[in-house]
Amino acid sequence: MKEPGFETLCAHFGDDPDRFLGAPVPPIFQNSLFTSPDTEAFLRRGDRRPSGYDYTRVANPTTEVFEQKLAALEKTDLARCFGSGMAAVCAAVLSRVRAGDHVVAVESAYGPTRSFLSDYLARFQIGVTYVPGDDPEQFAAAARPETRLYYLESPSSLVMRLQDVEAVVTLARERNIATVLDNSWATPYFQNPVEFGVDLVVHSATKYLGGHSDVVAGVVMGPEKHMRLLIAQEGVLLGSILDPFAAWLLLRGVRTLGVRMDRHQQSGLAVARFLEAHPKVACVAYPGLESHPQYALARRQMRGCSGLLSFALKDGGFSAARDFVDRLRYFGIAVSWGGFESLAIPLTFPPDAAGQVLAGARISVGLETVEDLLEDLAQALE
Repeated sequence: MKEPGFETLCAHFGDDPDRFLGAPVPPIFQNSLFTSPDTEAFLRRGDRRPSGYDYTRVANPTTEVFEQKLAALEKTDLARCFGSGMAAVCAAVLSRVRAGDHVVAVESAYGPTRSFLSDYLARFQIGVTYVPGDDPEQFAAAARPETRLYYLESPSSLVMRLQDVEAVVTLARERNIATVLDNSWATPYFQNPVEFGVDLVVHSATKYLGGHSDVVAGVVMGPEKHMRLLIAQEGVLLGSILDPFAAWLLLRGVRTLGVRMDRHQQSGLAVARFLEAHPKVACVAYPGLESHPQYALARRQMRGCSGLLSFALKDGGFSAARDFVDRLRYFGIAVSWGGFESLAIPLTFPPDAAGQVLAGARISVGLETVEDLLEDLAQALE
């Protein structure tokens, strides 16, 4: 029997209606604790799941269904959910480094991730070196004898820069260095980093996995040999658990993940092509465009592209970028992305090879009628 498809996994994997009186949607176990029928069951509670639970900080039936589904989608063994994407990032990194170690990370990583790597880890004498990441040899050149982790974010969520994941993993394994990759942009629908040998995959489940802008969550996924200790230490001891109701909301969201990502890709590509052809736009950062400098790499290691992109205006600087965003009608101005609604924020791009600094916007293309979004972008640019 062949493996079930992605949408079938979204709809059914991990579900067991017989456990819940035939309910196709698992109930919300909004409990802090679970009682045992006798002392023998109490003493063996940690070994008896799915029938034995004791404390939601350790495990919860609702959350476990979501974790099992995500692990199947990401094609790995185990998943551990956290109360935010940053909690997941911190747990993944802390599980792989010790005092005095060194990390090599992509310079385009999420801002709070960079703050954690640069500032927080410094108190443990853990150093970090940032590299552009578009050439795998940059990771090799930045490695030291004490380097224990390569941190990747491909594509990154601001300038949509990719890393050659397979090549970086090969370099890491030659040097006994662990790899962690933030896969929030692509989602498991478009990319499975474990297929290239990545040790741990993290997601801000707040984004596409949830898809409804109503929950904050994160997840770490990986093979059992890496995840068991992470679950027992960073997962249980640090205490950043995912609330059962939030897990239930995420279960609802992930059931439509494949359908939503198809639409995000379709509309995102239409928006990217419209912007690329506009006379006031200097460049568009979207790996689904043939003009993207890493288009061939994107085609090789991803099955598609999401709805997050950025672009630079030719003239006017940051003031023009702000004016553009303020004129939009269907795009909310907000942090985060990956929900049903379209969003936009003004930004300044890093200097190009000639030292020129351009300003523009990052756009999260939602699920609205794409013709309405294109019309909105046109009037805002004009």
